[in-house]
Amino acid sequence: MSLRLRLTLWYSGILAITMLLFGIVLYFLLNFFLYDQIREDLKKEAVTSAERIQTSYVLSKKGLTLDLELEARDFLSTNTFLQLYNVLLKSYNRSANLQNYQQTLPLSQAVIDKLKTEPGFFEKTKFLNQDILIYHLGIRSDDQTRNLIGVLQTAVPIGSYERTAVTLRNTLIIWAILTILVAASLGWFLARKALKPIERVIEAANQIESGDDLEKRIHYDGPLDEIGRLTNTINGMLSRIQITYVELDEAYRAQRRFVSDASHELRTPLTTIRGNVDLLEKMWKQTSGTQALATPDQVQMSLEAMHDIAGEAQRMSRLVNDLLALARADAGVLMEKHPVEFKPLVHEVVRRAQLLEHTAEWQVGNLDALEDAVVQGNRDYLQQLLFIFIENAFKYTKAGTVTINAIRRNSFIGIRVSDTGIGMDKEDIPHIFDRFYRADLSRGITTGTGLGLSIAKWIIDEHDGSVEVTTRKDEGSTFLIWLPANFPHAI
Repeated sequence: MSLRLRLTLWYSGILAITMLLFGIVLYFLLNFFLYDQIREDLKKEAVTSAERIQTSYVLSKKGLTLDLELEARDFLSTNTFLQLYNVLLKSYNRSANLQNYQQTLPLSQAVIDKLKTEPGFFEKTKFLNQDILIYHLGIRSDDQTRNLIGVLQTAVPIGSYERTAVTLRNTLIIWAILTILVAASLGWFLARKALKPIERVIEAANQIESGDDLEKRIHYDGPLDEIGRLTNTINGMLSRIQITYVELDEAYRAQRRFVSDASHELRTPLTTIRGNVDLLEKMWKQTSGTQALATPDQVQMSLEAMHDIAGEAQRMSRLVNDLLALARADAGVLMEKHPVEFKPLVHEVVRRAQLLEHTAEWQVGNLDALEDAVVQGNRDYLQQLLFIFIENAFKYTKAGTVTINAIRRNSFIGIRVSDTGIGMDKEDIPHIFDRFYRADLSRGITTGTGLGLSIAKWIIDEHDGSVEVTTRKDEGSTFLIWLPANFPHAI
């Protein structure tokens, strides 16, 4: 059901109820006042006539009985029918206009019985094929018994009043129906006219949706009413959406340019470094085989250093690709995972971590819990995960110790990286894994982009793991990384 139809039905329904109530009240008020005057006059005439009733005693079969007669002038009444009934003699005295019809007014035994307990009452009935209103008045004896001795009936025709009431009722019904029909038609027209701007709003919105054209606006030249304010609000919203869309599009284009440029700029030097390292490694092998340019220990250390440089260069290359993969991960790209023996991976990270730039003492705790542990994951990302926490520990610990150890709990292994550095406030803990967030305590003291822990959290989530953080300001921090693992060779 459309809004226009609902408005019309509501308007017509309210008007119909109003007209119905008005007609009922008007009909009954007019009917009441009209008949009230008739009843008043009829009752007054009955009381007046009753006061003029003449009484006398007559000899009848029942003995000496009281007789009742109307005065002569009551017999001359033309507008009102008068009838006096003697209950004892069962005789009637009627006015002249009633005698002409040679009929008596209706009088039943029920009326007589009712008058024994009531002084008088009105009754509508039929007489000579017309509607009349009768007032029955009881005539009682003057002694203490106050027995009913007669019934005085005064009646007037009310056919014209009844026809007037019927005409009034029919007129009100016809007038109400015509008024409702006209009002409904007018309401339908006005509702259509009032809702026309909303239809234009819907049409313009559909065009914008189908055409993806945010520059379109809804044209409205009417008054600044509810529809005018709605149109202005929608136009303002479209303007803000357009501005936001343009800004996001520009930001997205800038991000793509940055990623493309960064990947291109980093790929070239990394390729050069790796090429030079391979060349130096070949040269050292050749010279070590022909001439003793260096001691065997120096040659071995140089080879290890070049291996580490090559490994770092490879890891940096992977890091660039991982950052691109992290961006793709936001789009829902899944990480490739394979079974990874975790203990050799951690030992390799531990060995290479001591070559990182640091001033704190690097301590390696008990890693026996990693024995036979196999993690379903990505080797490069797992290495990156551990390096992020170790590098952070070195970065925020200028003096003291940085410790790594491992624990096992059911089907999970935990890597704990602890430091005795600057620590954090408890208010910072819920935000440390947010991108670009850095605790205020570290701002200006250490360098960084604030992306490390957010990348680490993503890697942990991708491996169905979790991380626990314990920290205290000026005392240090502990990160405990939990990862699900299998132990196929465990006894």
